[in-house]
Amino acid sequence: MSAATEYFRNKLDFEIDVMDVHGSLASGEFVLVDTRRHASWEHGHIPGALHLPTALIPAQAAVFIPAGTPVVVYSWGPGCNGSTFAALAFAELGYPVKEMLGGLEYWARNGLPVESSDGVTSPPSDPLVTVA
Repeated sequence: MSAATEYFRNKLDFEIDVMDVHGSLASGEFVLVDTRRHASWEHGHIPGALHLPTALIPAQAAVFIPAGTPVVVYSWGPGCNGSTFAALAFAELGYPVKEMLGGLEYWARNGLPVESSDGVTSPPSDPLVTVA
């Protein structure tokens, strides 16, 4: 196997697309974790996600998520590596973990529901990232 083949196979083991998360969120097969700070969570988050900021993962993950439970983490978007740090923190604790590519930005750009203190809304889809 070439180095490139091995790299991309391994990469796919640890990343997941927003549409795949959306399609399987209700299954209960994983816990979706918003790793951003409190103000960002209040601004808007994915309905059904657990809020656990990256800095709190080492001390609090086991309080909210049973050991061995698969975890999917997200942050703001592709310009933010917060979810990468969060994924590392979960991996260091022994959790199976994947990082949601695109973060909340691409979730919203796909027209998927976002929850805030104003309730749940679905922003209009961005034709550059999804087919209406």
